[in-house]
Amino acid sequence: MRAIKIKAPASLDHLEIVNLPDPGMPGAGEVRVRIVASSLNSHDLSVANGKIPVADGRIPLSDGAGVVEAIGEGVTEFKVGQSVVSCFFPLWQDGPPVAVGFGNTPGDGIDGYAREYVVAPATWFIAAPMGWTHVEAATLTTAGLTAWRALVSNGGLKSGDTVLALGTGGVSIYALQIAKSIGARVAITSSSDEKLERARSLGAEFTVNYRQHADWGVRVADWTGGQGVDHVIEVGGPATLAQSIKACRPGGHIALIGVLTGIAGDLPLVSVIFKHIRLQGLVVGNRREQMELVRAMESMGVRPVIDRTFPLENLPAAFRHEKAGGHFGKIGIAV
Repeated sequence: MRAIKIKAPASLDHLEIVNLPDPGMPGAGEVRVRIVASSLNSHDLSVANGKIPVADGRIPLSDGAGVVEAIGEGVTEFKVGQSVVSCFFPLWQDGPPVAVGFGNTPGDGIDGYAREYVVAPATWFIAAPMGWTHVEAATLTTAGLTAWRALVSNGGLKSGDTVLALGTGGVSIYALQIAKSIGARVAITSSSDEKLERARSLGAEFTVNYRQHADWGVRVADWTGGQGVDHVIEVGGPATLAQSIKACRPGGHIALIGVLTGIAGDLPLVSVIFKHIRLQGLVVGNRREQMELVRAMESMGVRPVIDRTFPLENLPAAFRHEKAGGHFGKIGIAV
């Protein structure tokens, strides 16, 4: 089968197409899945370019969507021919997080989905949304579930709430779509006026270009009448957190899900304390939450925004497109 491996030293120039032995048929409790699509995340890029070290020869990509080709003894949840999508933390089935790191995450601690076939425990997958393409389904594993957990599972989002999403990448656009479907009002930031216009077409009520307005947090708070937003989807980290705190209302919720501007920096603790802000770090979510997300997306009729789709053999070009930052929504990979 075709696959892509990361050769040491890891870089976008060391993504090698290889032919691997077929994984065979599933054993008890397992399924054989024909991988049809994946999607890119910042975590995948960090693995591919060596910022997150992995074993030499690792198969990248944490998201995988495809079709069940065979089922092992005892598997009753799926049937042959069914469309499925992978889980980011395959061993985290339910409940609160119990481990730190990516030791069991496909594309990091174990081989990922940049390959044509996978044989794995059935519990590593869930049923894909009805009527979705495989590329669309692949966006659920990381970006979709992160936005859902930030806003709904942890945030308790309700109709009438206000939400600030930073940027127009996969998580933030998912957050915009989920929030609007639940009845919330959404503000969004970007350095591109064109992207802000697209965000408005998806329902964003307030937009701000952060390159033109360094005080974007204050501007977002002013949009709410000075009170501040109920929820912030914080993907930037050190360079954006201070403004996110200014944008957040007293007693509000900031979901810290990304560190695109770095992994260390000053934290305005006094503002967090005085404003009674709930600052919560999170990394994706568990299998049960992903199943809840699928039911919600089917009910709300929401479909993810796909920027571009690249064939598997053009994975380096797809990563370079992601690194350039010009995408809006998710970048798909056709396996």
